[in-house]
Amino acid sequence: MTVDPALAIEGLGHRFGPRRVLKNVSFTVSPGDFTVLLGLNGAGKTTLFSLATRLYAQGEGVIRIFGMDLQRHASECLRQMGVVFQQPTLDLDLSVEQNLYYHAALHGLSHLYAAQRMAEEIERVGLADQRREKVRRLSGGQRRRIEAARSLLHRPRLLLLDEPTVGLDIASRQYLLDHVRRLCREEGLAALWATHLIDEVGEGARVVVLHKGEVLADGAAAQLIGQMRAPSMRAVFETLVQEREAA
Repeated sequence: MTVDPALAIEGLGHRFGPRRVLKNVSFTVSPGDFTVLLGLNGAGKTTLFSLATRLYAQGEGVIRIFGMDLQRHASECLRQMGVVFQQPTLDLDLSVEQNLYYHAALHGLSHLYAAQRMAEEIERVGLADQRREKVRRLSGGQRRRIEAARSLLHRPRLLLLDEPTVGLDIASRQYLLDHVRRLCREEGLAALWATHLIDEVGEGARVVVLHKGEVLADGAAAQLIGQMRAPSMRAVFETLVQEREAA
């Protein structure tokens, strides 16, 4: 039986006035995949996320979520999706659980079910003891863990994370990476992790290299390293960007 990709992007393009920021972008993310969208600042990663989450109106191309066209089935597609945005979106003056209850209400979860899911997810990120703390009292790494927990409350099958570790210390970055990879491996979650940090690719990850709105490479990190006879993913990325700039 053929399984639909969790996310399928086909021929996606976008402009801000005369400036084209995405050009014929195509790739897929399958259930259970941890896929890294790797690109420098300004590559178009956040624009792509904004289109996939309906923050921007979609023009060129098609976005499908588990086989459903996002433009025609927006509500159902968004129900399948959890998102950690690049900019923090927690209300600092509310407690952790107040923030999570608000998110649950937006997704139509009952108070009882929301309480159950909240307990499960904040336990998984190691912050059960902080559930009644105001968010402003938490560290940057703790806030990101709470945002990850919040994104999973409604049990999405696809998780989008846009530069989720910006501003975090090394330990917090690694915790979040390990947490999402574990969800992919053990629960079949599909994750698209956008970053400009090459060391977040990791072994076994699939990589989509995005540069100035175009996909330069798409494949397993080890495969790309082998194809280009490069010593590392960093060398692969630098070579691809240099070749594109020279073209």
